[in-house]
Amino acid sequence: MSIKSSSGPRSLPSSPPEAWEPLLRLTRLAGRPLERFLRIEAASGILLLVAAAVALVWANSRWAESYFQLWHTPLGIRIGGFTFERTLEWFVNDGLMVIFFFVVGMEIRREMHHGELSEWRRAALPAAAALGGMLAPAALYLAMAGAPATRSGWGVPMATDIAFAVGILTLLGKRVPAALRVLLLALAVIDDLGAIVVIALFYSSGIAVSGLLVAAAGFGGVFLMQRFGVRAKLAYVLPGIVVWAGIYAAGIHPTIAGVLVGLMTPVRAWLGPDGFVASVREELEHLGKKTPDALSSHALAETLRHVDVARREAMSPVESLIATLHPWVAFGIMPVFALANAGVRVTGGSLDPASWRVLAAVMVGLIVGKPIGVLLASSIALRLRLATLPLGMRLRHLVVLGVVAGVGFTMALFIAQLAFSDASLLAAAKLGVLAASGGAAIVGLVLGRLLLAPVGAAGSAQTADEAESSTVA
Repeated sequence: MSIKSSSGPRSLPSSPPEAWEPLLRLTRLAGRPLERFLRIEAASGILLLVAAAVALVWANSRWAESYFQLWHTPLGIRIGGFTFERTLEWFVNDGLMVIFFFVVGMEIRREMHHGELSEWRRAALPAAAALGGMLAPAALYLAMAGAPATRSGWGVPMATDIAFAVGILTLLGKRVPAALRVLLLALAVIDDLGAIVVIALFYSSGIAVSGLLVAAAGFGGVFLMQRFGVRAKLAYVLPGIVVWAGIYAAGIHPTIAGVLVGLMTPVRAWLGPDGFVASVREELEHLGKKTPDALSSHALAETLRHVDVARREAMSPVESLIATLHPWVAFGIMPVFALANAGVRVTGGSLDPASWRVLAAVMVGLIVGKPIGVLLASSIALRLRLATLPLGMRLRHLVVLGVVAGVGFTMALFIAQLAFSDASLLAAAKLGVLAASGGAAIVGLVLGRLLLAPVGAAGSAQTADEAESSTVA
């Protein structure tokens, strides 16, 4: 990195003037492995897996009581006579996860505007695959669940965990064409949208009108601020909190507030890349006309403020917020959620017959229902010519896609929390999610190695692909 001066390019100093260089070098050396890890596409999935393993080991160790006591620690605030107190687990599941769902809402908004869901022909195949991948697991679960007390978990095996699923495809390397990754991402977005609808309609308590009025006031605040051209993102935090409080008071799960606010986030940039370049060039030219002696700190601060506004408005609020929040969600919120929810006691006599039914139904729904639903619905859409296979994809890719989609984890654990109030049934559902997700990951990797040839493999493999493609179509 360099900057221009009157005498030509000049390198920036290697460290800030107040830093101690030996300590700074040691910090940079220690940080390099972490930086390399965070650049790995599957890093979030790896971290989720580690967090889940830690939770399981902790919950089944001699320190198990400390694990459960930690997440049931009461936290809250008191202002005068008003008191709001909940457990640490509640703040994770109903507070931090709102940010996760906010990012999900923005991703859906982006895909609907200019992504894979912006055109019917592009969205038809992932929409069909996602719909089949939700209906088949739910149907299998209901067929196996039996008693009404256990049927409420039908929504658990419907979900796909995008972090794990993308991580599995990443481990398959060059065997996975870019079109398969894009299809998986689109499927996961629609899958998340379906899960959100299920949570809102089937896993929320009775609706309180007073809470809806409070939420409507928050939405009105967001809308009015957008109409007045308020672009500072932090200004929307307060009306967002009002929406969250209203949704929660209405009896709807508060994470829905995050999705709805995410869907309201503007998706068009004010300046865009060209406007950013033109604005910064104009400011630099204006600055360059002044000599260093005549350049005051006030003038420099004003120029930097204009450049900062141009930088902020070069991207749409949706793109900017996703870029800012995604690392916090992927490497912070989701692992904390996994640590708080994956800790289940596993003992020989801990599951009664009803719990075993829940565990088996969740596992079958994810491992069997997902691939069957994805493959069957995709085949129907292709046969009816409602959709077309992306370039470079064949039937075998859809098989791998369906198996990988059986990795439920984050969203499945979240729905399990809402579906079961009985502790033993909830533990069984969590065990089913964890076991099925691990099984789907292993089967997906094995099938990927067996069915998918490395991209660029020649000759007979390509000929077989062409024959297979004509059969599917």
